[in-house]
Amino acid sequence: MFNIFKKKPIDKNIDLYAPVNGTLVDIDTVADPAFAAKVTGDGVAFSFDEDFICAPADGKISVIAETRHAFAMKFENGVEILIHVGLNTVNLGGKGFRALVSEGKKVKAGTPIIQIDRKIISEHNIDLTTPMIVTEPNGYKLTIISKNRDVKLAQTVVMKLEK
Repeated sequence: MFNIFKKKPIDKNIDLYAPVNGTLVDIDTVADPAFAAKVTGDGVAFSFDEDFICAPADGKISVIAETRHAFAMKFENGVEILIHVGLNTVNLGGKGFRALVSEGKKVKAGTPIIQIDRKIISEHNIDLTTPMIVTEPNGYKLTIISKNRDVKLAQTVVMKLEK
């Protein structure tokens, strides 16, 4: 009834940048069958050696998992993504992960969101391949720009969402 007060998404294409320095990995090759089969959506993954996972574009942190192993972002155009740090990391129960921002926070591309403790991750033999999935394309067409190559944090465009 009062939809006139509801904020509508802005019609805007979006570039998603690498959330880490590392190597882009084809989502089809990820060792988790759900991500490889694109059950939650299409995207890419990353292999990296650093301790921070950052925002891939300007937007709002919509969810940080209670175990801090994943976060979701929503953009002005209504597109939503998920970044899942490593595979089977939920089993750590939050051990080895620290959220650096809170849910609802607006962030810029390159803002550190999650910090990992590599010692704890290593002790548990965790695969840190990190998927970045478009969970809600909101009518936008996803184009993957790069496959299997080196990427730079907040500099290398890895996916585009266009009307």
